[in-house]
Amino acid sequence: MSRLTHLDDQGNANMVDVSEKQVTFREATAYAEVEMLPETMKLITEGGNKKGDVLAVARIAGIQAAKRTSDLIPLCHPLMLSKVAVDLHPNTERNVVEITATCKLAGQTGVEMEALTAASVAGLTIYDMCKAVDKGMVMSAVKVLEKKGGKSGHWKVEK
Repeated sequence: MSRLTHLDDQGNANMVDVSEKQVTFREATAYAEVEMLPETMKLITEGGNKKGDVLAVARIAGIQAAKRTSDLIPLCHPLMLSKVAVDLHPNTERNVVEITATCKLAGQTGVEMEALTAASVAGLTIYDMCKAVDKGMVMSAVKVLEKKGGKSGHWKVEK
């Protein structure tokens, strides 16, 4: 049975030692979505939000968040990301903004937490920018869709 990597033999939380790991290409893609009222979606897609371009601000927030993941998640390693992409797709049929965040690097540890943080903070930013008109928005479905590289290789969510 596998054990949790962030616990030592006595069960204490610790940072995983990656110093002996090989530097390899690593990539992770995460997803989140924000559900809202049709009127809120219309404000976002037509640029009517008084705070500005919701999707542009959420994209920048997600990118910034990925770069700061180790400041937010206590046992994450600070990483030198080579690429962060945050894509936001307004799905007007479902009244949901679909968020996909991809992080890449050549390093000794994976970037799943950075991708999850980027997608989550982009969603939180949408909420922050639209809460004056829609306090009932729901952020959900936060998950890793795919990861590449490292010891465990390629993994992708089954559809």
